[in-house]
Amino acid sequence: MVQDQTAAGAFDSIPALLARNVKLHGTRPAYREKEFGIWQSWTWAETSEEITHLALGLLALGIERGDTVAVIGRNRPAHYWAIVAAQMCGAIPVPLYQDSVTEEMAFVLDHCGARFVICGDQEQVDKVIDAQETIKHIEHVIYYDKRGMRKYDHAHLNWYHDIQEEGRVAHQRLEPELNARIAELNYDTTCVMLYTSGTTGKPKGVILSNRNIIESAKNSSEFDNLSAGEDVLAYLPMAWVGDFIFSIGQAYWTGFCVNCPESADTMMTDLREIGPTYFFAPPRVFEGQLTNVMIRMEDAGRVKKRMFDYFMEHARKVGPAILDGKPVSGWDRLKYRLGDLLVYGPLKNTLGFSRVRVGYTAGEAIGPEIFEFYRSLGINLKQLYGQTEATVFITQQPDGEVRADTVGVPSPGVEIRIDDKGEVFYRSPGVFVEYFKNPESTASTKDAEGWVATGDAGFIEPETGHLRIIDRAKDVSKMADGSMFAPKFVENKLKFYPNILEAVVLGAGRDKCTAMINIDLSAVGNWAERNNISYASYQELAGHPKVLDMVQAHVEEANRSIAEDTMLSRCQVHRFLILHKELDADDGEMTRTRKVRRNIVEQKFADLIDALYSDKSEQYTETEVTYEDGRKGKIKATLQIRDAAVVDTASAKGMAAQ
Repeated sequence: MVQDQTAAGAFDSIPALLARNVKLHGTRPAYREKEFGIWQSWTWAETSEEITHLALGLLALGIERGDTVAVIGRNRPAHYWAIVAAQMCGAIPVPLYQDSVTEEMAFVLDHCGARFVICGDQEQVDKVIDAQETIKHIEHVIYYDKRGMRKYDHAHLNWYHDIQEEGRVAHQRLEPELNARIAELNYDTTCVMLYTSGTTGKPKGVILSNRNIIESAKNSSEFDNLSAGEDVLAYLPMAWVGDFIFSIGQAYWTGFCVNCPESADTMMTDLREIGPTYFFAPPRVFEGQLTNVMIRMEDAGRVKKRMFDYFMEHARKVGPAILDGKPVSGWDRLKYRLGDLLVYGPLKNTLGFSRVRVGYTAGEAIGPEIFEFYRSLGINLKQLYGQTEATVFITQQPDGEVRADTVGVPSPGVEIRIDDKGEVFYRSPGVFVEYFKNPESTASTKDAEGWVATGDAGFIEPETGHLRIIDRAKDVSKMADGSMFAPKFVENKLKFYPNILEAVVLGAGRDKCTAMINIDLSAVGNWAERNNISYASYQELAGHPKVLDMVQAHVEEANRSIAEDTMLSRCQVHRFLILHKELDADDGEMTRTRKVRRNIVEQKFADLIDALYSDKSEQYTETEVTYEDGRKGKIKATLQIRDAAVVDTASAKGMAAQ
């Protein structure tokens, strides 16, 4: 493997790793992209040529050292190349979320001081042009897709390929300057600036150095024995630190191939065609895939459904043990092989996981039953715990030590400690340099010795050294009687059910817990069709009495599980309602990484929360929403409020003892 042949210090920037990969892997594929239904491929040598010509073109446009270059668009090789080209020029790349509304995009563009913006298509260009009404420092906008761009004013608007062509023409004149700038790059040079999701306020610009990226890539690649032979699918937002470390950091360190799907709509088809060997997805992706599997099995014939249930029961019993190399009887292994032939193998192929050697999930807790489902199929799915400020990796699960209730042991080079209040702190080579233009937040997050406060509450198991995360430290509080309140613990229990997409649990300082729930339109819609329930919208389905009955059964079953936890048994849900709309990032209720902005939700739905803590059985409400074209509107609804059965602690203890 590459990392065994070289020391990280010998290659102290991403452009240096690119040059090394051209020498070592020049003819191997570096990027693939599906466009118009056809996979196109670029070798490392071709990739270097594409990036170099773009960098020369940016020099011709007048890019200076230290300039910020915003990159906005879907996952495609050209956008990754733009990031590395900016680095070659001594500039700082700043990827943005492509689905951001204009106001969100304008904040980041203004805060980072972008002089250059590289856009994927007309939609992104339009947002930038709108932002330029108030932001005057954007000098050049470059677009990749020409569709719809013909009638625009091109005085400061350039086609991506024209910039590359200008670089090709001027290469003799500009190459000495480019080579000089590349030579200036070192371990302490800024590699990228990534903005946090802004769960509790405005996003912060996290500055990560070459040291942060390359050391984290090296250590994590060695941890899982990643090599140049891996294939990954790049489909998560480019502005997210996870995509950056997988699709640039680890890709350039190991020399593996990054595959870009044609679109979000074709992602699952493209996943099956590529068959990645190394795969990452947040829990919602695995939950969605499992929901689709269960929906299909409900529609399957009786024989097929019985065979699926029979072999899946056996897989849950012995699959994880076989995966971890633990002792399993010969008969159970033979039965598992038969199940693999008839059920597990075809299912993994359908999901696109036939070749996955290492899979990870992170971002929030995954339901243990969902986690075990994938591992029972023989998929080496593991959990990691990380942050943007850590360059992703804080903990990882080693092979053979994979559990649903922990996030693993400290990643290589990472130190962890727990303070007196139970908050998790870490220190590592991946610790961020600083927050851009925000020394106060930098000082409050990272101390003089390099320890970073995660904001999460957890503890380290003394017998295994594994870290267990309880909840966000600020969200862990007390109920009125002094018992512990951890909303994420309860929300994850509720979201285990495929019919429940999202949940917001309330109870801090109160005498009981309540919940606001979003149903999963796909899962519940399929259930409604099978039960001859007609509906015309999400709102109509969410308010149907039978849907309320179904969700109530889920809540009460979750309560029985929560009651078995002596520390958190008081967090059972006493009352709930199903929201009349899905929580949406465009409405400010979630971040672009699908994390609930709890404070905004509580303000926006204050009338519903008041009703949950009254004796009302229904509540009328009006809510402002943002449509796809940016227009604002209001939806009105009368929501039903249901009481849920709870289990008293004494009964729960008796159940657990049995």
